Order: sequence, then C-alpha cells, then structure tokens
Amino acid sequence: MITAPQLRAARSLLGIDQRRLAELSGLSVPTIQRMEASGSIIRGNVDSLMKLIAALEISGIELIGEGAASPGGGRGVRLKSGFDSAKAPEPDGGQVESGGSQP
Repeated sequence: MITAPQLRAARSLLGIDQRRLAELSGLSVPTIQRMEASGSIIRGNVDSLMKLIAALEISGIELIGEGAASPGGGRGVRLKSGFDSAKAPEPDGGQVESGGSQP
C-alpha cells in the first residue's frame, strides 16, 4: 500500500514532477494526478499501482509501511541507503542527471 502523502513525498525526494513520474512508471499524467489527490491510501488498478511502486523503487525510494521498522514510527518514505539519485535509470535505460532532468 502507498498513500497519497507518501507518493508526493517520494516525488519530492527525487526532485521530479508528475510528468517525469508518469514517464518512469508508464502511466498517464492524469493518473498520477488522481493518485496524488487521493484522500489517503491510493486505490486503483493493481497493474497501475505495481508500475508506480516499481518506478519509485527503481528510482531509489523505499516505502515504509505501517508498523515497519523506522526510528520515527508511522508511515513514511526514505531514500535507500547509499543510493545515488543522480544515477537513476531513464525509461530507455539511460541515466538521469541530478534533479531528474535531462541535460
């Protein structure tokens, strides 16, 4: 499960906009917008949720579920230890520059 606040926080940590997240996940911008506008837990097509979570994980995001080990407790999102977001893969297999944008 992922919540709308987790999704917005994850995108912010990566320094990417909704358009870029849509590209990375293979989803449409309106789908990303609907997910981020959700009240709490994002509900939707299982395939879309799996694509979204996979894109975030590949980009270096670790989703923290309720009750998972975290010094702060509760839900959250954090970058994986030792992950360099400047080396996150492009959808075509290339590399992204810092901030998630092309040079």
